[in-house]
Amino acid sequence: MDNKIRKAIIPAGGLGTRFLPATKAQPKEMLPLIDKPAIQYIVEEAVRSGIESIIIVSGRHKRAIEDHFDKSVELEAELEARNNETMLSIVKDISQLADIYYVRQKEPLGLGHAVLCSRRFIADDPFAVLLGDDILVSDPPCLRQMMDVYEETQSSVVAVMEVPWDQTHKYGIVDIGDNDDKVSRVLDIVEKPAPGQAPSNLAVVGRYVLDPAIFGLLAVAKPGKGGEIQLTDSLQELNRIKPLTALNFDGKRHDVGDKLGFVQATIDFALEREDLSADVKKYLRERLAQE
Repeated sequence: MDNKIRKAIIPAGGLGTRFLPATKAQPKEMLPLIDKPAIQYIVEEAVRSGIESIIIVSGRHKRAIEDHFDKSVELEAELEARNNETMLSIVKDISQLADIYYVRQKEPLGLGHAVLCSRRFIADDPFAVLLGDDILVSDPPCLRQMMDVYEETQSSVVAVMEVPWDQTHKYGIVDIGDNDDKVSRVLDIVEKPAPGQAPSNLAVVGRYVLDPAIFGLLAVAKPGKGGEIQLTDSLQELNRIKPLTALNFDGKRHDVGDKLGFVQATIDFALEREDLSADVKKYLRERLAQE
């Protein structure tokens, strides 16, 4: 088994029902935040963290994801003919980000099942999982922070952050006791606890670095909440065998699986761009003055 994290899984097989009708004929992961699809932010985080190979777990009607990361001969030729070197470089870079592979999740049976679909690709190596709904902005990237923790502890790692107590029922929640360190041993992990039953307000936020032993547990896992194979349930079992570590990561999270979060992320990214920031600020001031 290689102790370096070189492979990553990006689950992208969901139906995107929260964004209908926009996602009726296109993948939710391809919805753009300004001029870049959401999934590209995830791939770029993985690459900046040192990931070399990525497997995207897709489903039906997800072909646009493959096309996006593939070479586009016709588009490149057209941009070259127009002498648009800047855009030509951007387009070429997308197809050269990483070695990207694809596997189909034939039924939407949950995150745990999506991870299990990648078992042959991962083999016996530790690996990362990055969820497309969470765009995490930090330097170094959140995944790089987690990989550093894994290399120090040789234990699986989940990224966590504090959420309002009245929102804990929406997340996987970890219990780390009274420990307030950035890196903590997980005592327990619970999937979407009932209101008032959460052991803490530390929520798992879409990044995992996992020991391959998780596959054996996922293979025999029973459906949990929502009738799906929950990754959290198998992490709970794994934690009984091998230590699970929580990293309260440094950075900002954008929940782009939520409509308001998607709008907020779009505004934040626009405000950080030199070509848009001044005009967006001007528009927002004028718009708010009309209220």
